Amino acid sequence: MTAVAAAGCTAYSADTSWRFAEHVLDMVALKERMALFAAAELALFAVALMARQNLREKGMPGTPGVLVWVITGVQIIPAFAESGFWGGIVRAFVGPVMAAWLWHLAMGIELRHRRPGAESQSLPSVLWREGRERLLSRLGLTVRDRTAEQITRDRWTVKAVSLAARLADMAPDDKQRERVARKLSLAVGRAQAGAHPEQKRMLLQLLAARRHARSLATVELPSPWTPEAEAAVRPRSVAKVAHSALTGMHPVDAIRTVADAHPHLDPAKLASLLVAHGVVVSATQVEFALRGTPSVQLRHRGYATAADQRQPRVAALWEPESRTGAEASDVSDADADAALLPDALRVDQAARVETGRPASLRRLQTELRIGQKRAQRMQRLLTTPPAESADEVPMQTTDSIRN
Repeated sequence: MTAVAAAGCTAYSADTSWRFAEHVLDMVALKERMALFAAAELALFAVALMARQNLREKGMPGTPGVLVWVITGVQIIPAFAESGFWGGIVRAFVGPVMAAWLWHLAMGIELRHRRPGAESQSLPSVLWREGRERLLSRLGLTVRDRTAEQITRDRWTVKAVSLAARLADMAPDDKQRERVARKLSLAVGRAQAGAHPEQKRMLLQLLAARRHARSLATVELPSPWTPEAEAAVRPRSVAKVAHSALTGMHPVDAIRTVADAHPHLDPAKLASLLVAHGVVVSATQVEFALRGTPSVQLRHRGYATAADQRQPRVAALWEPESRTGAEASDVSDADADAALLPDALRVDQAARVETGRPASLRRLQTELRIGQKRAQRMQRLLTTPPAESADEVPMQTTDSIRN
């Protein structure tokens, strides 16, 4: 139906062009008039098709979309020339204007219909939008979806603020003071600030800003050209600060720091939290790092000499629970492994950074100065996967290390 109506309006416009060609353009020859009278209507249809193609390929109607309305504007002239003022309005509206608009809709070249929310960036469209927004701002209608009552209250609130600020600047003996006070009382009543807490809050905030406007000129502000001021304007997030601090620590120190901040979390959850902050550890490593914390006591730091090479030496006392026989010996080995685990973690982390793989058995033996069996035990601890739940974490005891 849209296409049928568009064709009818185009024929209506063609009738105007036929009469205009004879009476104004002096095309008296029938063949000449038949060949040329509908040139504008054909051009209108052609540019409409080109605008449709541009919209499909480029997303915008482009120049053909503008030419549709240029041709329509020119076609209005024959309508008024043939039928005068009132008849010209009818001929112009029913003919070229409705033909252009209906072809516009029938071909689907309306940008807002094709892409909801899109706005034309042509100069007339931009001028229309900017003019409309400025007019609404001048009328005080920039805040949408307000009732007429709310608009009235807001307008009187602004007026009350202006009168109150004016009254505060007036001298006590000023003759106009009483008149301004009466206007202020009327404005406060119209604003209904006493009956609406939100209106009262807005009134007081606007009045405070108005009365203390002079102090704005003396507010202390940091210079935007100094690095300190830039850092103060754009502070880093808490997550970035925590990530930077934890990744710069030794893994054992990071584990203990996070454990102190979250004492209620089990090793599995602590490991997940550490991984989220960039410290890759397993739940077993977290457990042994925390178990070794209260039991190791540093006694002396010196240097051990072997083959004329000075190596750091730390003497530590590990104080496990009192046990007897073979059980005490096994527990002693397990506790010693737990005390050595922080150094093993450091070696393993360095190996992963350098080679992308866990520390080898030979590297653990060389850097930790331990034997092969103990290095194998440390390697198993380092490669143990995290516990799947909090119930599985307590099973990683000294008996499992001993086995």
